[in-house]
Amino acid sequence: MRDNGPMRLVIQIPCLNEEQTLPATLAELPRSVPGFDEVLWLVVDDGSSDGTAQVAREHGVDHVVRFTQNKGLAVAFQAGLDAALRLGADVVVNTDADNQYHADDIANLVGPIVEGRADFVVGTRDIAEHPEFTWAKKKLQHLGSWVVRRASGTDVLDATSGFRAYSRDAALQVNVVSKFTYTLETVIQAGKSNIAVTNVPVRINPATRDSRLFTSKRQYIRRSAGTISRVYAMYEPLRVFTIPALLLGVGGFALFARYGYFVATGDRGGHVQSLIVGAVLALTALQLLMLGVIGQLLRVNRVIGERTLSRVRAIELRLADHTGTDTEALSKLRDSPPAAT
Repeated sequence: MRDNGPMRLVIQIPCLNEEQTLPATLAELPRSVPGFDEVLWLVVDDGSSDGTAQVAREHGVDHVVRFTQNKGLAVAFQAGLDAALRLGADVVVNTDADNQYHADDIANLVGPIVEGRADFVVGTRDIAEHPEFTWAKKKLQHLGSWVVRRASGTDVLDATSGFRAYSRDAALQVNVVSKFTYTLETVIQAGKSNIAVTNVPVRINPATRDSRLFTSKRQYIRRSAGTISRVYAMYEPLRVFTIPALLLGVGGFALFARYGYFVATGDRGGHVQSLIVGAVLALTALQLLMLGVIGQLLRVNRVIGERTLSRVRAIELRLADHTGTDTEALSKLRDSPPAAT
């Protein structure tokens, strides 16, 4: 957070065709939160075909970022963070447009950041008592959060929760590349980037509509598993490739040993298959190990690139504050897409 000037909280809401649910969400949002001098509302209209943007303005939203076409929730989330930072946010709260979360819990959500105990806070829902979730969905949520905890090295209890808060420093480091969802990727990224992460319990409201991220549990599992695997591989490529390489290498060694045993005992007929398959397994293991080494080198470049991008963003924001262009940015952001998403 900044060392001087008024403390500013920006509450961002990614939206897609939410003209029916957005008014109830906005009606619950606070205009004052302990620890902050100013609270701004920001809506990211992800190419809605209804009157979402107009409804947002009519209900007091300070700034609207609009896309001319749908780009996906993850892109809208990243665009919201970028816009919030340009608006001078010290803390950014992300919430959903369907009024799923209790807005009264925003003060508790930002509490660990205001107190200097964390830079990234995830609102944890009581999944077990969520009446709209089926038994299978509850189990999948718990399993998915466990996998994300293992992959990220954090203690996040509800990895799919969209109710979360970022400090200015943490928001500068977020780089979402997925188009499906930001929730899983950002938790793993935070854990691997040594960002201080914590949880706070939050309440939920009755569901107003079905989820739009997926049409079936099978699709949700497939996309979530793909996102977790890809993001984890970006940060731990050597481990990802070394494990299967070791398994294949052990298999190849076992076949070599089998062939050697028969040769040593004088039985040289009909066992050349073990030698061929063992060679194939050993060669594949070596290739996987090489991929892991190359991936590790690319990871170093990725880390350097992320740090450079974070510093460039910070410099741009400091220059905007110094030259007074931040006020201009507040007026120009309305109905304009972010410079980078």
